[in-house]
Amino acid sequence: MFEDIHALVEFAEAGSIARAAGRLHRTPSAITRQMQRLEEELGAQLLDRSVKPPRLTPLGIKIVEQSRDVLKRVGDLKALAAKDAEPSGLFRIGVAHPLADGALVEPVQALTKRFPKVRFQLLSDAGLIAKIQAGQLDLAVVTLAASQMIPPPLVSDIVATDRMVIVEKGRAGARIPTLQALAASQWVLNPPGCSLRAALLSTLDKAGPPTVIAAEIHNMHLQLAFIKAGYGRGLLPERFVRRFAGGAIRMVKPKGFELQMTIAIVRAGPLGSLEAVATQFKHHLMTAFAR
Repeated sequence: MFEDIHALVEFAEAGSIARAAGRLHRTPSAITRQMQRLEEELGAQLLDRSVKPPRLTPLGIKIVEQSRDVLKRVGDLKALAAKDAEPSGLFRIGVAHPLADGALVEPVQALTKRFPKVRFQLLSDAGLIAKIQAGQLDLAVVTLAASQMIPPPLVSDIVATDRMVIVEKGRAGARIPTLQALAASQWVLNPPGCSLRAALLSTLDKAGPPTVIAAEIHNMHLQLAFIKAGYGRGLLPERFVRRFAGGAIRMVKPKGFELQMTIAIVRAGPLGSLEAVATQFKHHLMTAFAR
């Protein structure tokens, strides 16, 4: 039906069957058959054949107006799917809460300059992998514990790694608490659903009594503020702690505790013309974390 719609629009612009056939490199009889087939599909007469040469009926004129819009939309779809087309449209990026500290500002700014026809939309939220699966995001930058796997058919690219460190209010040089002492203390952590939180609590549960969660906060800066106030210990990326903690916070590295965080880009598959955007985003992100 699409080819028949294309033939109708060409007929309207050329003014005759013969000229439309020439523009489409087909025979006049082939164009005539396409007109007839489209009329049968729509159940309406589009050409007035009582005059020579045939001309569009009033309904045919309205159909042509709608058909031009259909052709444009199909063209946009083809451009979106074509890898070599200039990227355009909406590109949706999800950002995990532990990475929402400004590290992504520069990579996104670089993308807006490189791809002026693309509009970027960022979301910092929980459940990013589920949103990728539901088609609500084009890609997401997530944090994973070393043992965590991405569910197929999603694909992931590792862009960086970081160490997760236990932090507390205190001065450097103080005695390092044991895992048993850490298990008995209060904690300021991410809400449930975080694989890094789950890995920490699994270690602490083996060492002592059930851990007391004093606060569940997504925002790392707010977590840090509560930890500085002595509200509890926390688990934060070492990169973030070194950048923002200051002298009131010390990192605690008890014997037997090691937790690596993997930073990965997760997506559902090829993105057509937006594939170039995803590739550049990965490059800029790796450069930012390398610094």
